[in-house]
Amino acid sequence: MMDSSEYSHELIPWVYDLVLWTLSVLVDLFFREVHPRGSWRVPRTAPVMFVAAPHANQFVDSLVLMRMIRTEAKRRVSNIIAAKSMGRKFIGFMAGVMGSISVGRALDMVKPAKGKVYFPDPDRDPLLIRGVDTDFEKEAQRGGLVVLPTLDGETANAEILEINGPEEIRLKKDFKSKNAMKQLTGNGTKFKLAPKVDQTKVYNQVFNRLEKGGCICIFPEGGSHDRTELLPLKAGVAIMALGSLAANPESNLKIVCCGMNYFHAHKFRSRAVVEFGAPIDVPRELVDMYRGGERREATRQLLEIIYNGLMAVTVQSPDYDTLMLIQAVRRLYKPKGKKLPLTKIIELNRRLAKGYEHYKNDPRIQDLKKSILDYNKQLWLLGVRDHQVEYARFSVPVVIGTLIYRLGKIALLFIGTLPGLFLFAPVFIASKMISIKKSREALAASTVKLQGRDVVATWKLLVSMAFAPLLYTTYTVALTIWTYKNRVQGYMPPWVPLWLVVMLGYMIFPTITFAALRIGEIGMDILKSMRPLVLCLNPTQANTFVKLRQSRENLSARVTELINTLGPEIYDDFDDARLVADPFKEGLIESPPATPRAGHSRDSSETFYPSPPRRTSTAHDHLPRNESFKNLGSLAVFSTRPPSRSRSRSNSASTTDLGGLSGGLKGLSTITGKDGLDEVSKKIRGAMQERGKERARRRSEGSWSFAGSGTSTPSAEGEEGKKEV
Repeated sequence: MMDSSEYSHELIPWVYDLVLWTLSVLVDLFFREVHPRGSWRVPRTAPVMFVAAPHANQFVDSLVLMRMIRTEAKRRVSNIIAAKSMGRKFIGFMAGVMGSISVGRALDMVKPAKGKVYFPDPDRDPLLIRGVDTDFEKEAQRGGLVVLPTLDGETANAEILEINGPEEIRLKKDFKSKNAMKQLTGNGTKFKLAPKVDQTKVYNQVFNRLEKGGCICIFPEGGSHDRTELLPLKAGVAIMALGSLAANPESNLKIVCCGMNYFHAHKFRSRAVVEFGAPIDVPRELVDMYRGGERREATRQLLEIIYNGLMAVTVQSPDYDTLMLIQAVRRLYKPKGKKLPLTKIIELNRRLAKGYEHYKNDPRIQDLKKSILDYNKQLWLLGVRDHQVEYARFSVPVVIGTLIYRLGKIALLFIGTLPGLFLFAPVFIASKMISIKKSREALAASTVKLQGRDVVATWKLLVSMAFAPLLYTTYTVALTIWTYKNRVQGYMPPWVPLWLVVMLGYMIFPTITFAALRIGEIGMDILKSMRPLVLCLNPTQANTFVKLRQSRENLSARVTELINTLGPEIYDDFDDARLVADPFKEGLIESPPATPRAGHSRDSSETFYPSPPRRTSTAHDHLPRNESFKNLGSLAVFSTRPPSRSRSRSNSASTTDLGGLSGGLKGLSTITGKDGLDEVSKKIRGAMQERGKERARRRSEGSWSFAGSGTSTPSAEGEEGKKEV
């Protein structure tokens, strides 16, 4: 029997904050944006168990979540980390100084066993396993696991209940999968065994942290993976919560489900949204059941509650193709010229996934699915993205002017990127090669991974952390020696001491690299926008491009109509609480919404999601945020974090004019009647409309003469998105 509590570390506040601040630089480097959603729900005082999923980015998940909790909720957490990971020198050291608790996992200790196993009578007794040339009495343990070989990406395992001899065991639960039944019938199959892991001391450490009012963070799937749906949750998360409350019923323990929602989790400069669910109070009857000996049933019920909580903050789909279909529907449903913040995109994806799962067999859905898949295939064949289809409506002179303008931008950005690209190229190459190698190793050793992408981001960061300081030291030493010998061919003034050269080297080289990284990011976005412009000038493909745009408009209308038809059947408040205004509702796109007159009620979707007025196309409309030079002015080059949420709230609260409500709403209002509340609602809606028209006016005044397509500027869209987030 294995003892999983080999590592135990106390959380030291100032060390935790220092290490987290240092590692947060990596988060800013790797991710373009990381936004919180619902962070106000996190309790500030009570003990909290943060339950996070999906575990799609190995060690990066914990770092992102710890940083978000510390920044938004001002709380420190102790992570539950695998003992195998704690065994790694750097990871183990960093996790230890941050107060992590290690836990042994049986599947990390799997070893090949001799002989083969088979079902003697699967119909009458599916729990009985027999072996050929096996020695269960020496190799197996009661409570351990029998692990079968991987077949079709699935690796089945089952817990051992009894050992009846060297060639016979009885399982606690039977194998459910068809692949396992196939392997265990006939001549049998080779197998592996995993020992039983004693988690008692781990639970005691968790109970101790929670009793002191601390926070625990756990990923209940048991390990990282790259699947599109949640893995079955491990019972440990429920046992920790129930055991803690059984020992101290008045601790007021809360469970907060956290959704780790990534846009291409393994890719450099991707985006993420961390969503916090409503705090869950463990029902008192479950705690009483746990105390009374009904631990299995209490654990099962609490796991179901936690699973439902995770489903509410994550986007789930049965496979990758379905996820891509949902993403395509969301892009078609979004009104033109409207940039949704990441938090709304995640919520919209979640609702679309739920709707698809509910109506996937409906003939209308099947027909629309076929049309969308054909549209996506056309995009792939042309090598363009959905948002670039709008380029097809430009005239030839505008396309030529835009193409020349962007070629000039790319040339300037390339010059700015070249020094840093040259200096940091060894790190880029090493991180790419090593991450691919580690991904293959993780895939070979895993029973749940599909492509091993969940370890790519972690190893890119680890390699960069190791190689970058070494590389900068090498460059600094070379610069110092060059200065010592001939003062850099006479360009270095004689009065500059060598110690100052060393300091300048450690400041200049990282600065050049980071500046090249940010400028190169903008250049890549512009480069990706060049192909559709070239297609517009190609006589053999221009007509296809125009037809594709027409096809998109038809698809968008069909998607919107179907969502508006089926949506109210799932959501009772569909029209009152819609995330996106109906882009095809009369008057919503063509002209700005009119201010409602007294006594006139407007639909809430029109009121709170006003659309910009129609205007002539400009040169950089409807492009990704970094495809415009205008973004450089607000980029602040070295600032990658989004604006402070608390600051934006206070500014908004202090500057908003509620449509003529003098002094705003007072804390103790005397409005109690329905008529009074209706009057306030009308004034608030009127004020929101005025603000929407003001934003649209500012966007129209800030237009340029050359760029892409669409109906609003990227910079204005970006600022609006930031405010909404």
